Amino acid sequence: MGEKIPFELREEEIAFEAIRAQGAGGQNVNKVSNAVHLRFDIRASSLPEELKARLLARRDQRISGEGVIVIKAQQHRSLEKNRAEALARLRALLAAAATIPRARRATRPTAASQRRRVDSKLRRGQVKALRGRVTE
Repeated sequence: MGEKIPFELREEEIAFEAIRAQGAGGQNVNKVSNAVHLRFDIRASSLPEELKARLLARRDQRISGEGVIVIKAQQHRSLEKNRAEALARLRALLAAAATIPRARRATRPTAASQRRRVDSKLRRGQVKALRGRVTE
């Protein structure tokens, strides 16, 4: 892979909000707030400036126009498990943005591969030329 930007995620910069989960769940779904909204303000965080810029430049629907990452987790029935899942997703998003892809170096095709390409094009052309109407 490429180079990684080192960063530290601080718990006090993350805001969790318990909300009611959507979908099926019987009578319990209307009473218990099991889902979690995680909010993380990129601009106000202690992340390195380079990582902040890379995050804000990403075209990700979880990042709002104000630069706040909002992650909703409602997979599990337990609030703690949803909270852990949201945190894991935030860490994955930050890790993906912290990885700088290695620059691609342009290479030229070999002479043999160029020859193979031209030969296959010639063969294909000959096959197509034989498809014409038969004349006697």
